[in-house]
Amino acid sequence: MSERTETTLYDAIGGMDTLRRLSDTFYEAVLEDALLAPVFANFSRTHIEHVAVWLAEIFSGPARFTEELGGHQALLRSHLGLAITEEQRTRWMELMTAAVEKELPDDELLRRRVVEYFDWGTKIARGVSAEPVGQNLGEPGPTPRWGWNGLQ
Repeated sequence: MSERTETTLYDAIGGMDTLRRLSDTFYEAVLEDALLAPVFANFSRTHIEHVAVWLAEIFSGPARFTEELGGHQALLRSHLGLAITEEQRTRWMELMTAAVEKELPDDELLRRRVVEYFDWGTKIARGVSAEPVGQNLGEPGPTPRWGWNGLQ
């Protein structure tokens, strides 16, 4: 097994400090973007921390999102009723990719794996967003984990 696969994405990224910077850089751009700002009309600064905590768990860091913020179900439910379009999803990806390039270590494979997670996750978020607020999503299972080979 290579050293790279023995290290989690969370550790390779640089942990919570890097994820907070990533989230902050990304949402700064989102809130200034005419296409995406309306999706985040109810945005609060705590959202930045919640996203960093979610990403930490996804990338095999601390499981605080599950323990403190409602886990996978809560994340999915937060997208209900947003009616995200493919154009918005694509723009979201553009802004997040730019934030990844700015904030993550200069490691092509690391950045590619992180962006692949966002592409996968935004497709799920877009699908869930078409459902009305209050929709029963069933049990989505535990918070997914994403590693050097994608979904684990």
